[in-house]
Amino acid sequence: MREYKRFIKFLKPHSGILALAVIFMGISSLFDWVSLAMIVPVSDKILNNGKVVFPFKLPGAVENIVGLINSMPQAQLLKWLIIFIPILFFLKGLFNFIYSYYMSDIGQLCVRDIRGRLYEKLQGMSLEYYTSRRSGELISRITNDVKLVENALSYGTTDLVYQSFLVVLFSFTIFFIHWKLAIISLLLIPFIAFPIVKVGKVLRKISRTSQEKMADINSLLVETINGVRIVKAFCMEPYEINKFRTQNQGYYKLAMRSIKRTLLLSPATEFIGILSGVFVLSWAGKDVISGKLSFGVLGLYLGSLFSLIRPFKKLSQVNSINQQALAANDRIYEVLDAPITVKEKENAGELKRISRNIEFKNLNFRYEELEILKDINFSVSAGEVIAIVGPSGSGKSTLLDLLARFYDPQKGEILIDGINIRDVSLRSLRGQIGIVTQETILFNDSVRANISYGQTDMDIKLIEEASRTANAQGFISKLPQGYDTFIGDRGVKLSGGERQRLAIARALLKNPPILILDEATSQLDTESERIVQDALNKLMRGRTVFMIAHRLSTVRGANKIIVLDKGRIVQMGSHQDLISAEGLYRRLWQMQNLEEK
Repeated sequence: MREYKRFIKFLKPHSGILALAVIFMGISSLFDWVSLAMIVPVSDKILNNGKVVFPFKLPGAVENIVGLINSMPQAQLLKWLIIFIPILFFLKGLFNFIYSYYMSDIGQLCVRDIRGRLYEKLQGMSLEYYTSRRSGELISRITNDVKLVENALSYGTTDLVYQSFLVVLFSFTIFFIHWKLAIISLLLIPFIAFPIVKVGKVLRKISRTSQEKMADINSLLVETINGVRIVKAFCMEPYEINKFRTQNQGYYKLAMRSIKRTLLLSPATEFIGILSGVFVLSWAGKDVISGKLSFGVLGLYLGSLFSLIRPFKKLSQVNSINQQALAANDRIYEVLDAPITVKEKENAGELKRISRNIEFKNLNFRYEELEILKDINFSVSAGEVIAIVGPSGSGKSTLLDLLARFYDPQKGEILIDGINIRDVSLRSLRGQIGIVTQETILFNDSVRANISYGQTDMDIKLIEEASRTANAQGFISKLPQGYDTFIGDRGVKLSGGERQRLAIARALLKNPPILILDEATSQLDTESERIVQDALNKLMRGRTVFMIAHRLSTVRGANKIIVLDKGRIVQMGSHQDLISAEGLYRRLWQMQNLEEK
């Protein structure tokens, strides 16, 4: 029940529209009942010229209506019905359209809200959250899972409310006409409810597994589309096709298991309903023969009883939809309930532009059970260039991720001008940091938008100036629409050097006092590296710079070089100091010089 309450919480902001829809559903269901009640005057009076006969004394108002019908000539009653029936069905269709529109609107509003909340939550999560989750899986939460919830909130809720109205109206009708017979007929309801509940539990399990399979498919799609060059380079298309076919087949089997159980409910409930109808016909048919009950009234009774089958069938389908949606709802709330590990303090202060130093004090960081950094202590003066080197996996990138508060350390602190970065707003901290990485992140947008990312109102002259400084103006001017050219997904229409120069222009335009360069030229050819390095030299002027590099020849001019190994600082000093001493730095230097020779 708790899970269902969390599920319907998505409806709460739209309760006004829902209330209107419910009112129109009630009116429409009344028209459904009235259209069925037309059986009585048509069959008893118009077609047979008989009288409407009930097996008991009717209430005063109903007695008057029945008396009026019985006293009215056939032709006159026919004329009234010819006028009344089209109006009835017109109004029924109108109210049906109105409530359907409102419920569809609610479904779309809920989808909008859920996707918005999911995306907002994902944007607020730290990098640690993404290291243990696949991008395709998260995409599946926002697309496939939300779609299942929409079905339940829109169509499922519509059927739940509307069919419940019909159950009440038709149940009242059969009890009104013959209450003893109605009780016996409805004793079959538990036989209908049992398979619905039983199958619903199975469907929920199947649905959760199928949603996880869909997440696997999405992940595979993201990986193979992003890595299409590698797939083709290694001629792995048949392998990837077979891999996709296996996952696709697995999802198909689960889907068919769900469909089979859902479809079995409908004929099962219908068969039980027919048994009830046959029993009623055998009992009440004798009353019609003896004249205690008119044929039209029996028709209304049977029609109402058989009409109960449809709501029960619909409600069984609603249960199936809801069970699938509840499984999706669990997965959605797994994201919404996930703790945010990097939180901004309430009333966090604003960090002023760095003027003195950055200090790393007793930093320790682990990811789950894996220790990444241990006892990190060093200080950097404003305007210095600091190089961080060491073997792969030694914790270089993680150390600088802590500076930008992409993660928080389990122990220790980072101080900028004596202020703990946890005490300031994330915007003011990250606003002082520019990042250029080896994997350039660009968006499927214009050149202008990528350079001015985060500064959407920036003057085009400043964008052009940053581009010239980054040595990017030349190739930008040759693009079809210049700064308005869309560069494709991840900047696929540009070369590696061009993408890197756009990233440098972006950092220049931001004008940060602190700059992080993470292997910014490692993937470039010699000519591109020369151009990009020249742009980086311009970018580094007057800033506090942290450089991560594997090629030690690029860090010789750094004020201080920090050597990391297995998460610890093993050496620190200038290039000359470190090359003169025994240790890891000198061994790395010698190995690289030998490789170059």
